[in-house]
Amino acid sequence: MVKLTPELINQSMQYINPCRERELDLRGYKIPQIENLGATLDQFDTIDLSDNDLRKLDNLPHLPRLKCLLLNNNRILRISDGLEEVAPNLNSLILTGNNLQELSDLEPLTGFKKLETICLLINPVSTKPNYREYMAFKFPQLRLLDFRKIKQKDRQAAQEFFRSKQGKEMLKEVSKKSKLSAAAALAAEAANGKGGTEGGGRFANPEDMQRIREAIKRASSLAEVERLSQILQSGQLPSKFQHELAQNGHGNGNGNGDTNPPSVAMDY
Repeated sequence: MVKLTPELINQSMQYINPCRERELDLRGYKIPQIENLGATLDQFDTIDLSDNDLRKLDNLPHLPRLKCLLLNNNRILRISDGLEEVAPNLNSLILTGNNLQELSDLEPLTGFKKLETICLLINPVSTKPNYREYMAFKFPQLRLLDFRKIKQKDRQAAQEFFRSKQGKEMLKEVSKKSKLSAAAALAAEAANGKGGTEGGGRFANPEDMQRIREAIKRASSLAEVERLSQILQSGQLPSKFQHELAQNGHGNGNGNGDTNPPSVAMDY
């Protein structure tokens, strides 16, 4: 297995793909988890993480440019909530050959309002009863599912099904499973120590997160990008980092009438 480091990101192949989009190729490294993608500085339309060893789709930094995410042939069985906030323009998500089991596992994807292409072939979920109807109903903007077009008659059939008693019961059951899965995930993270704030740290608020993103854009070294990305992905501010924020002024400005986020020193 290879850790996804800023060095690996910068050494990997980068090119203009046939769709004339800028693509980052991170295929086949057996990467175990998504991390440090802040080092891309949001310079790519497509990121290819196929043929790795990912178990979760999570830890994405703020990537408003990202339109296509390729995740073929991993072992993904969970998708984190809130990813639409960090990748709001995601248009295509290819998850062929993963381990997504239940329709409830797909609930976190419903927040993506621009997602038009999803592929879930060779996932157990794609064999569930009423799978296509569910996807057409829950993703009204979806145009291609498993490389097959969703037609207007498919949408109408889905609407009719989910107005029926059977359809309503199915939606209720999926929602229940989704809530149980979310609760289990939170419990697992707490058990692994991700829910605490060790060493006097605290959880980052939206203002902190924005200032960290701005600092990543201005970073002058890979080491600085990596440290900032780790803080951004964890959502927690170490106590020494809090001190740097406080020194530079904690607010929309820096105390001198300048509304731009100040530089953040990385000497901790």
